[in-house]
Amino acid sequence: MLDKIVIEDIINEALSTGGDFAEVFIEDKINTGLSMLGGKIESGMSGRDYGVGIRIFKGTNSVYAYTNDSTKETLISVARQASLALKGKSKDIKLDLMKKEIENKHKIITFPRNIRKNRKVQLMKKAYEVAKKEEEISQVKVIYMDSEQKVAIANSEGLYVEDKRVRTRTAINAVASKDGEMQSGFYGIGGHSGFEFYDSINIEDYAKESSRIAKTMINAKPCPSGKMPVIIDNEFGGVIFHEACGHGLEATSVAKGTSIFAGKLGEKIASDVVTAVDDGTIPNAWGSQNIDDEGMETRKNLLIENGILKGYLVDKLNGRRLNTKSTGSSRRQSYKYAPTSRMTNTYIANGKSKKEEIIANTEYGLYAKYMGGGSVNPSTGDFNFAVMEGYIVRNGKIEEPVRGATLIGNGGNILKKIDMVGNNLAHGQGMCGSISGAVPTNVGQPTIRVEAMTVGGRKGEK
Repeated sequence: MLDKIVIEDIINEALSTGGDFAEVFIEDKINTGLSMLGGKIESGMSGRDYGVGIRIFKGTNSVYAYTNDSTKETLISVARQASLALKGKSKDIKLDLMKKEIENKHKIITFPRNIRKNRKVQLMKKAYEVAKKEEEISQVKVIYMDSEQKVAIANSEGLYVEDKRVRTRTAINAVASKDGEMQSGFYGIGGHSGFEFYDSINIEDYAKESSRIAKTMINAKPCPSGKMPVIIDNEFGGVIFHEACGHGLEATSVAKGTSIFAGKLGEKIASDVVTAVDDGTIPNAWGSQNIDDEGMETRKNLLIENGILKGYLVDKLNGRRLNTKSTGSSRRQSYKYAPTSRMTNTYIANGKSKKEEIIANTEYGLYAKYMGGGSVNPSTGDFNFAVMEGYIVRNGKIEEPVRGATLIGNGGNILKKIDMVGNNLAHGQGMCGSISGAVPTNVGQPTIRVEAMTVGGRKGEK
């Protein structure tokens, strides 16, 4: 992507004013995005994004610059200008980049660029037609995306490594209308895969599910409010752990002391039944990569084991601040962002209870089948999440559907109140935003029960 001699010259220029570490990130990415509304293509985009990012460290200080001009003169100039932000004694290094070979854990059979757009549109049309069949469904939107990203990463420690990431995803949003009100059902599926991903799933099943959620909720009664046990189902239910707890385990916040989990390694932060993992190596999973965006191989990181905090997600710069090594967790949206510690595929591990057992042991509470959006304050762990599809549990049975439910709480407190964990682990796909941009992440968990949680709804309902 760039000649190694040019990269070596860039790194030497970056260190010319006293920096002690320099890194070059090269990206060449092809994107396709299609949006369908009302059965017709609303918008379409395809393009190529190419650029180079240059990062320099001096101790725990850093500077980052980028350009989409890959001429040697421009790259040397950008490196020189960036280096001026870090003052010190210059030093000559003898750099000999040696390419590191990595194992490709994510085999691609059919590259999306080899699939004609009309075939992608046919896939979207099939999802639209199935979701729109139900009488109550007034609108269906289908979004398709795929990307092929080539990266090369080199640094002053002699590392040179290349990787290729191929991803595809389809999201379906169905809206049900009745008596002037609207409710929506959403389902998004994707993988670190080529177009063969759609041979392993039935897109119609997800379309039916999105319309079923919307139809169920438009006919549901308002959810009662109060403190009660809450059962959160598997798959995308893991978004609560991801947002309310996972971000607090990233060194991005831990190193600054702004995380509620900072300085608590080895301490009990959750109930005994909670074990949590971030694993960037799961073959063809949406959030997986062979290497992170600093060139480190991704790995399976144990975060919490039987309630005990075992580790953080660490990037190179924050590793310096914490005096610890990288965990292969550094990510960025593109060359326009400096990388930092981020989640990949983060989940609560399987427990010993069956889903049916969890429900049967709940006299009264809320069953959150699907979670919606929410907001979190990472420094306190306080969160507020909407329940996309919910039901009342009475006498150990799932009863009537309820809408408008909101889960309110604190990530640190909720971890300690999880008293049952199921054995039906599943993952959902989403996009996670942070200071290094939006990156694809899996969230996951088995069915869990929180013994007591504040549910926002309508007062007086029961």
